[in-house]
Amino acid sequence: MFPFGLVAGLSSATPNSTTPFSFSPPTIISSGVITVPLSSYSFTPYPTPTLTPSQLGFPAADPLNPPNVSSDRQVVLDFAPAWTTAYQKARNLISNYTIEEKVNITTGVGFGVGLCSANIAPNKNFPGLCLQDSPLAVRGADFTTVFPAGIQVASTWNRALMRARGLALGQEFKGKGVNIALAPMMNMGRVAQGGRNWEGFGADPFLVGESAYETVLGLQHGGVQSCAKHFINNEQEQFRAVESSNVDDRTQHEIYAHPFLRSVMAGLSSVMCSFNLINDTYACNNDKMLNDILKREYGFQGFVMSDSFATTTTLSAVAGLDMTIPGNLYDSNASYFGGNLTDYVNEGYISMARLDDMATRIIAAWYFLHQDEEYPATNFNSYDQNDEVNNKHVNVQADHYRIVREIGAAGTVLLKNTNGALPLNKPKNMVLIGSDAGPGKSGPNEFLFGGGVDGILAEGWGSGTGTFSYVISPLEGIQERARQDGSSVSWDFDDWNTDLAGTMAIGQAVALVFTVSDSGEGIMTVDGNPGDRNNLTAWNNGDDLVLAVAAQNNNTIVVVNSVGPLIVEPWIEHPNITAVVWAGIQGQEAGSAIADVLYGAYNPSGRLPYTIAKDPADYPAQLVTNGSGSEVMTINYTEGLFIDYRHFDQANITPRFEFGFGLSYTTFSYSNLGVAAIQSSNTDQEDLIIAWEGGEASPIAEGSSVALWLHEPAFQVTFMVTNTGSVSGTEIPQLYIHHPSSACGPPSVLKGFTNVEIGPYDTKPVSIILSRYDLSIWDAVAQGWRKPDGQISFSVGASSRDFRLWGVIPA
Repeated sequence: MFPFGLVAGLSSATPNSTTPFSFSPPTIISSGVITVPLSSYSFTPYPTPTLTPSQLGFPAADPLNPPNVSSDRQVVLDFAPAWTTAYQKARNLISNYTIEEKVNITTGVGFGVGLCSANIAPNKNFPGLCLQDSPLAVRGADFTTVFPAGIQVASTWNRALMRARGLALGQEFKGKGVNIALAPMMNMGRVAQGGRNWEGFGADPFLVGESAYETVLGLQHGGVQSCAKHFINNEQEQFRAVESSNVDDRTQHEIYAHPFLRSVMAGLSSVMCSFNLINDTYACNNDKMLNDILKREYGFQGFVMSDSFATTTTLSAVAGLDMTIPGNLYDSNASYFGGNLTDYVNEGYISMARLDDMATRIIAAWYFLHQDEEYPATNFNSYDQNDEVNNKHVNVQADHYRIVREIGAAGTVLLKNTNGALPLNKPKNMVLIGSDAGPGKSGPNEFLFGGGVDGILAEGWGSGTGTFSYVISPLEGIQERARQDGSSVSWDFDDWNTDLAGTMAIGQAVALVFTVSDSGEGIMTVDGNPGDRNNLTAWNNGDDLVLAVAAQNNNTIVVVNSVGPLIVEPWIEHPNITAVVWAGIQGQEAGSAIADVLYGAYNPSGRLPYTIAKDPADYPAQLVTNGSGSEVMTINYTEGLFIDYRHFDQANITPRFEFGFGLSYTTFSYSNLGVAAIQSSNTDQEDLIIAWEGGEASPIAEGSSVALWLHEPAFQVTFMVTNTGSVSGTEIPQLYIHHPSSACGPPSVLKGFTNVEIGPYDTKPVSIILSRYDLSIWDAVAQGWRKPDGQISFSVGASSRDFRLWGVIPA
């Protein structure tokens, strides 16, 4: 979402290399854009779920009281009773509302008006809504926590940590009086240079989907409504408002829409539609995506809101848009909703039933989260932290720094470790080289909305950021341990003086080189990077800095804080580089988390959520930069299902580090594979199961893609994992499905993972559950999920290219 206003207390000054944000929607030449024609449209609402849990076989769930997290998927939740109650309350509330009052529920109060990123005004006995960024913090508020980015929690491959982060975030949003958290962000990372990839959860739909599922459950357990974004295909920042992502139906279902399906299954309250067009229709005006897939096929009961200024017509209401944000047009008090929506209803273009549905969905989500029950009032001003009237300075941080530090460490990926260079064991002396090792020159909030970096990189830039109360740099984290060990620590934060860096590395027991790569939202340009990264090389002279140090020290360890993949070929095979630690984007406890991994206080268990290539050209989708800015340009998703590791496998390209890769300070072995079918207890849908087993597609129906029979446990894969080393560690077993050739799909597709903590020389049993949905492909002709013809096999292992066990799904 666009970050409204300037925050007092943060400097609006930026270095010469940074262009301050600006947003002016371009004048679009609309030739070829498909719109909803002006006509009269009747409306029949999709039914609110009414089946009881006993009829469905789902465990009943309330968003404030979700089941405990499991290391593997074992249940399908039923939020139908909670939604039914919420809808009835919402209908009762608006039963005496006028047309204008219902329209006000759907229309934000305008750009820069109100205390939050966006606001819905109070209306009769409805108190209104505060909608606030971001996916890693309550943006624009003081005394809050800046959590690790989404990409970092995905790198843990740990559902418990995903849920814990979501819960802590939800508690902070609620504590600040926010009704709707504009999170999670789960774009797919289709383009390795994509500016906002770090806000999301990686480049695989299953990993992204599980991360989103746990995050939504956690956020709403904390009491705040979760808004999943950006729906859909917003995969690069440049020209995001003037490009059409042209995607085939199967790819859309199996890749980009899947995380939203999982979010809906977590009881999601709202969805934010994106700026871009999808197959020549604007996302917020796209009947296929909003009505047919999201509301019909996924049975989504919440509401759809626009990204800020992403509404393009009043008739978007017919296509499924329920709320427009911020409410007005850019630099104008006019609105596509507001008075225009009132007129369209009065004139019969949009039915009263549809307006009732829009208002009901919005208010039902409020009831669904029990926000009518003594919910805190908004107690901060996101535009002005020094507003002493509205800013109550409520401290919501609690002990959340603990989860920040744990996720920072658990999401750190050990990529190289030669001859036991790590963990460090009381080195007599060491040197830290590179600006990323130290604090920012002017404090943690030096750059407006994170639009710059001259110290530790703890977040990217744009609306997905937060205000730091503090940041622990690697220097501080390492010095704390060095004091205990009696080690001598020196440092040099000048990235450009390679001669000095090399000289300082001479004679040190270990030389730690810190390098960085940053990106963010396309509302500002940083060091020439317009949101998306211009390339995949390290920032701030990083490659030359690493080589200069490695030339002088035979125990050089590289630590990388990066928003996404980097090309590490210039130095990765240098014999003096003994270890590489991929630290990611770790939030305010970054330095402590890095120290925990370096010294072995936390045995690294992170795994890559994307592929690190040897050459940028090896990635299947490249950044498109040839748009005019005024004409809609086309981005064809010609790679289809073959994104990231799927493409590398299909094209037989050897990556530098494959998806799912990560080392440990110990080693693990796998044994005793077993697989068994699980008998369904859902006899009411037995005919659908039999049809699926015979190769028939799931029927076209409301809620067809979230049906219990499709998602219930169907197969259980079991095996043993042994820690063959002398220290305790956590292994991340991964299960990849291999569809028969008839599926015309990738060679391997991630469909399961878990985490298991094992003591030295110990063995533990592991189980991974598979559903019928996991084994299915989307049939674009039949518009349903079906089992492909032929034998389905699978592999279990430590990465997408390190398989240890092989099996076949029982026919």
